[in-house]
Amino acid sequence: MNTKMRDAVYGLAVGDALGVPYEFHARDTFRAAEPIGGGFHGQLAGTFSDDTSMTLATCESLRAKQGAIDADDMRSRFLAWLERGVYAIDGTIFDVGITTRRALEAGHGLDGEHDCGNGSLMRMLPLAFTEANDSEIAQVSAITHAHPVACRACATYVHVARDLAAGATVPEAIARIADTEAPFGRLPEIASLECEQIRSSGYAVDTLEAALWCLATTESYRACVLAAVNLGDDTDTVAAVAGGLAGIVYGMEAIPHVWIDKLRGRDLIERALGC
Repeated sequence: MNTKMRDAVYGLAVGDALGVPYEFHARDTFRAAEPIGGGFHGQLAGTFSDDTSMTLATCESLRAKQGAIDADDMRSRFLAWLERGVYAIDGTIFDVGITTRRALEAGHGLDGEHDCGNGSLMRMLPLAFTEANDSEIAQVSAITHAHPVACRACATYVHVARDLAAGATVPEAIARIADTEAPFGRLPEIASLECEQIRSSGYAVDTLEAALWCLATTESYRACVLAAVNLGDDTDTVAAVAGGLAGIVYGMEAIPHVWIDKLRGRDLIERALGC
């Protein structure tokens, strides 16, 4: 099992769990510092959400198919999560995106103007450890989010993660981003933006920008994911996307031990990774 993939998935899961209690909270109305429970979803501290569950489903599909991309197999695993709580802590589903639910129930991805949210971006990280090309990445996104913007965001995320896993620095990985046409024009200069210019909504472009900004303007795993959560709004997904990249950069050993200890569902993560 690829060590960097384990770093990435744990980085994502811890970021997700850290952000869950603050989801939908406006920026500057709170200050996250450590894992807590409660919040809108009323979950225990260390509980991860759909971001991690769907990532684990993706991991298991890739492992079962020996790294090959099988969108039908992934869809079946996403349905197992949605309908039976597979990959969810205690089998409990408490946070499902609108497009994700509608697409899985319909049996095909959606590509309307409101279907370019971050619901595929949040689960895309495992593909960085495969040889999937942009067309295959788009196929995986399109299981739920078939809008071109969502697919493009996923491809950029995967390429950045691959570059980081191969040893590129954060500035180098950002400089290598190839897709900078609208609406991705701010990505090359993301590190120079002020916090007030960063949006942390559920729009795929906002989430990708926010995650890269948090990674580029901090110097540790802890600082990166806390910056992501403290942006407010879609706190769990922004912190999951940022945390996955930070896990690659800093390694699992850089995640605060108490945060790992408080993370629930570690058995699900280990099983999905084949540990």
